[in-house]
Amino acid sequence: MKKNDRYNYVRVPRSDDEGDRTYDVRGVRLPSVTTILSRTKDQGYLRRWKAKVGESQAEVIKNISSKRGTSMHKFIEAYILGKGYEDLTSLGQQAKSMAAKVIEVGLTPVEEYYGSEVTLYYPGLYAGSTDLVCRHNDMDTIIDFKQANSPKRKEWIQDYYMQIAAYAMAHDYIYGSSIQKGIIMVCTPDLYMQEFRFEGAELRSWKHKFLKRLDEYYEIIREPTINEKELLAQFEDNKIKEDK
Repeated sequence: MKKNDRYNYVRVPRSDDEGDRTYDVRGVRLPSVTTILSRTKDQGYLRRWKAKVGESQAEVIKNISSKRGTSMHKFIEAYILGKGYEDLTSLGQQAKSMAAKVIEVGLTPVEEYYGSEVTLYYPGLYAGSTDLVCRHNDMDTIIDFKQANSPKRKEWIQDYYMQIAAYAMAHDYIYGSSIQKGIIMVCTPDLYMQEFRFEGAELRSWKHKFLKRLDEYYEIIREPTINEKELLAQFEDNKIKEDK
């Protein structure tokens, strides 16, 4: 896959503490986008699911899904970077087939890519890592790859939409870009592939929804400082002006 070096991406140290992930951006610890969404999400469905399958079985399913997803991501990243990668475990071979499906169906329209496993941040507010920033069907696009045990409906994966919207805002702010589209690529172990694409007014709508969750997060963890309040207000005001 052709590489375009338009953007000079930098790696940012990250750490995990009791399920919360943070990024150290120039000495400031910023919460990850996934942490923000997790802390502000309605946990009712998750509690009902755990009650249905049992706590121990839920943990088994979670661990298997996590390992398979990590391996799938590594296979896809290796393809993008033109490097070799192998995982000979049974889960690894399953992930390899899933990655091949994503590559075959999802990455064909990618003309070139700007970065893979890119760390993005909005100063003073949040940070995160996205799977791929690229040129997709002649549009600057952020893509996230997801594994799933069964097919998804749009209403079930709203956090995925907000995740990409947050990355798009951070990318545009730091690099002066104009990310036009987001794509969520989902693949199941039986190789059922789904693509959820959004752009234009829909992308702007998901940005605003993320901003609301961001505000909720800072209300949950502590009272924001004056600087944070001003930054949040300015951030949302800029996005509203952008949408007009």
